[in-house]
Amino acid sequence: MTQKEILSHVDHTLLKPYATWDDIQNLCREAVKHKTAAVCIAPNYIKRVRAKFKKKLKICTVVGFPLGFSSKEAKLVEVIQALEDGADEIDMVINISDVKNGDFDKVSQEISLLKNAVDDKILKVIIETCYLNEDEKIKLCEIIKKLGVHYIKTSTGFGTAGAVMEDILLFKKHIGKDVKIKAAGGIKTREDMEAFLKAGCDRIGTSWAVKNLKME
Repeated sequence: MTQKEILSHVDHTLLKPYATWDDIQNLCREAVKHKTAAVCIAPNYIKRVRAKFKKKLKICTVVGFPLGFSSKEAKLVEVIQALEDGADEIDMVINISDVKNGDFDKVSQEISLLKNAVDDKILKVIIETCYLNEDEKIKLCEIIKKLGVHYIKTSTGFGTAGAVMEDILLFKKHIGKDVKIKAAGGIKTREDMEAFLKAGCDRIGTSWAVKNLKME
């Protein structure tokens, strides 16, 4: 797998709370130069990035990030604003406490609400695997599959652990053929990126791809 092929699956990410406008512009220039799948940035920078870079890149942003426990109504407002500002893709964090409480109807309602709001844009559902047991992960795969969401995503990168291969393999067993997988959190090396892509991931969320891949 070439560097170019790997980068075409990367959401080039910068979600540090102290990221400056200069940092964001540099991220975007790298994304344009190396043709990454998208940039993943905080909502407050969407409008400025869209104004400066126009349609040269895809903008992904986050909603309910990173803890997921805001109300579905609050997340809906975030989605609407992000789309108005120019986002192409939304990575939402589910309400993890609802999962731990077994309130899967609430989880399903929230995802459905945001999926409808996203309309023809892309929605990725972050389930934060580090806090879940296997049964909970499987149940979420079933919900996401039933709702026809575009992607299931492993992690925020802010939890106690990030993407692990066993979760990708579990997803593959239960997510169906139409839902894609995004691995994120702790993915830094070329070997990691290539392994996750070969295992069936369509996207990799990382801030390390351009830095750690020696460009051809």
